Amino acid sequence: MASSPQVHHDRDADCDRCDRHANLNGDSKTHLPKKPRLSFITHSEILTEFSHHDTSVARINNGSFGCCPASVLEAQRVWQLKYLAQPDNFYFNELKKGIHRSRTIIKELINAEHVDEISLVDNATTAAAIVLQQASWAFSEGKFDKGDAVVMLHYAYGAVKKSIEAYVTRSGGYVIEVPLPFPVNSNNEIITEFRKALERGKANGRRVRLAVIDHVTSMPCVVIPIKELVKICREEGVDQVFVDAAHGIGCTDVDMKAIGADFYASNLHKWFFCPPSIAFLYCRKSPKLSELHHPVVSHEYGNGLAIESAWIGTRDYSPQLVVPSVLDFINRFEGGLEGIKKRNHETVVEMGEMLTKEWRTNLGCPPDMCASMIMVGLPACLGISSEMDTLKLRTHLREKFGVEVPIYFRSPKTGEDGSTGYARISHQVYNKVDDYVKFKDAINQLVRDGFTCTLLTK
Repeated sequence: MASSPQVHHDRDADCDRCDRHANLNGDSKTHLPKKPRLSFITHSEILTEFSHHDTSVARINNGSFGCCPASVLEAQRVWQLKYLAQPDNFYFNELKKGIHRSRTIIKELINAEHVDEISLVDNATTAAAIVLQQASWAFSEGKFDKGDAVVMLHYAYGAVKKSIEAYVTRSGGYVIEVPLPFPVNSNNEIITEFRKALERGKANGRRVRLAVIDHVTSMPCVVIPIKELVKICREEGVDQVFVDAAHGIGCTDVDMKAIGADFYASNLHKWFFCPPSIAFLYCRKSPKLSELHHPVVSHEYGNGLAIESAWIGTRDYSPQLVVPSVLDFINRFEGGLEGIKKRNHETVVEMGEMLTKEWRTNLGCPPDMCASMIMVGLPACLGISSEMDTLKLRTHLREKFGVEVPIYFRSPKTGEDGSTGYARISHQVYNKVDDYVKFKDAINQLVRDGFTCTLLTK
């Protein structure tokens, strides 16, 4: 297993950060640091950064809510006190500059063309509402014909599915879901189903106006071949492509120029160590960019989405201001963000394979189709037969064994034996092997005791 990288602060690195912060007071000339560090964060420093975590719990569910280190929480508190000390000065002299610094860092991390393409919002669900609101207006105003199609994956996040229902279906759009196999064995299975969905979308003279594609699906989790699907959309004449990447930045590779989507949204509080709640919405520069508006209308309405999103009323903007501090934390690790992603991937695969070998089950996808999360089959004898069973078992694991892990129910095919329940395990820098051993031992104990989900009454 990949061990935690070793590190401590050094003077050159501190100077490097000072230089970067000085650069961030500018605009598009900002560059991320390229000077290599001479030392890296130690295991004890990682423990200190996450000492606020409940040590009695094996927290192998970073994917749901993410994590935030103590040094970033301290930086957040500084911003909060700066606002509380003199709100007017904060608003007029600090807020816009601070948000612009954060947007500039994100722009470079995701290889966007210009900082104007980056808006900061609360979360990926808010970003989806912005894009889908535009589609709704297009249907209502006659720019799209009633019955034109919007395509989404069957495994789209539940809140996004509801948003599509609220914005698209209600305004006259025709929604097509792309069925995906699970377990999945190859990218070709996903690509084939996606092509079929686009064919259905174009039937009877319809046009496919929008494709909503996950980068990393939530439950079950799998990395979608996003570049290939966007390319197919362009070939098939899909008007716009929105990539819902709630698990994007910090979890898998994110490159706007390589992906080529019109819109891309990712949370920064899941895998990028920000406090909740912050996400970015990338909108590729085009004449249609002016048609996008934040769903909360403020006095900044009409000044461009990035400016509208930077002020939606009096609230706590500190999560959007600590991005430079988050980058400082990330750069304490060997390889920076790329190094963290690589080690998370390697370790979660290793832990997933350890669990499936122990339980004689299977992974939900090949290792090269996962990032920092992977689906692990649970023993069939647990009797998971519904989504309600997954919720009850998850609660049981939390309350009786101190294990936090989400569980997915997969309906078995006719005559099929094997796992009907899959656990989605995550790995982040604070996790240790003991977390996964604790999960393994808990399931083994349940199996030895003859436990089945029918025994859980609530």
